[in-house]
Amino acid sequence: MLTKLGSWVKRHKVWSALIALVLLFIVYRIVRPTPHEYEYISETVARGEVQRVVSASGKVRALNTIKVGTEVSGQVTKVYVDFNSPVTAGQVLAEIDPTRVRARVQQIEAQVALARAGLQQTVANVARARAELQIQERDFARQKSLAERGFVSKANLDAAQTRLNSARNALEVATAQTQSGDAQIRQANAELSSARLDLTRTVIIAPASGVIINKLVEPGTTVAASFQTPNLFEIAADTTKMQVEASVDEADIGQIVEGQDVNFTVDSYPDDVFRAKVRQIRKAPVETQNVVSYLVIIDVDNLDGKLLPGMTANVEIITGAKRNVLRVPTNALRFRPKPADRGEPQQPAEPSRNDSPRQVLYLVSTDPYRPTRKPVKIGLQGDDYTEIVSGIKSGDKVLVRTKSLKPRPESEDTEDDDSAAS
Repeated sequence: MLTKLGSWVKRHKVWSALIALVLLFIVYRIVRPTPHEYEYISETVARGEVQRVVSASGKVRALNTIKVGTEVSGQVTKVYVDFNSPVTAGQVLAEIDPTRVRARVQQIEAQVALARAGLQQTVANVARARAELQIQERDFARQKSLAERGFVSKANLDAAQTRLNSARNALEVATAQTQSGDAQIRQANAELSSARLDLTRTVIIAPASGVIINKLVEPGTTVAASFQTPNLFEIAADTTKMQVEASVDEADIGQIVEGQDVNFTVDSYPDDVFRAKVRQIRKAPVETQNVVSYLVIIDVDNLDGKLLPGMTANVEIITGAKRNVLRVPTNALRFRPKPADRGEPQQPAEPSRNDSPRQVLYLVSTDPYRPTRKPVKIGLQGDDYTEIVSGIKSGDKVLVRTKSLKPRPESEDTEDDDSAAS
């Protein structure tokens, strides 16, 4: 067989060479190493700070906002302040036309004077009725004495008794009229006091010192206080101290306690981080589209005046922190190499914060595609970094993500592929 093959090769040297090249190419394709289309990205284990935070959003509010209204109706004639005007307690802010209220005061003053004149008349009537009663009492006593001696008839005595009773009744009526007149005076005086109070309320004054943050009226505006008090101004009593009202999800509210440190930013100053503290956790739930949240009140100093009422705050409440501890990126705990590179059965899915403190990391080895699996014990777990209690040391390199090496068209996104292979 070999002899025949050798003779055929000698007779067909060109074809033999071609067949040999094809076989060599096939063998090379089979045995050559296949290039990887990805690589693993690692980070060095080091010491640093680990923070666990609860993220929320809220609104910046003045610590004490006072709404200034009016209890009288009328047309606003003068306004003495504008937006951002500083005011002091007792300062006049605006005036309402007092013509109608002043006329009412004058009308009630006249009613009081009339009631007093009527009372004087009833007092005179009482004195006259009392004098008449005394006369009738003496006349009845005289008629009675004469009747007992037989000098006056029974009819004359009865007439004297009738006149006496009439005098007594007249005194009682006059006394009652006096009491009624006195009550009318008290009623008129009360109405007069109310009218005078309304007259003073036509001048709107600041109840406290602060800054005008909202002005709702202009000269010529008509306000009606029939059913509810209309608001004219809003005063921020102290803008050097503000508060943030943050809405925290019910899943995270259990981690919040009073006194915790808070960092937050506002859209107007994205590079500035404001420091604050949790002052109060309100227990009243707020339900929006079946999502329950709770209001957390956060105190912040505003000495530089950057924060304005109504700004949106992006809040991070620090619920746990450790300094100078061994740490790794949190996504390293979720990372898993591709199954072909593990040399082991597939590991469980991503761990959560409720899992056992025993977790797994993959460290860089001499073969970049054969990482070393390392069980570790974790401590405080944050969004960015997680504390490592034991299992690795500072300087080790842990795998955090996978980067694709495939060329991409310019029209496609050129960011790295950070997804972990399961």
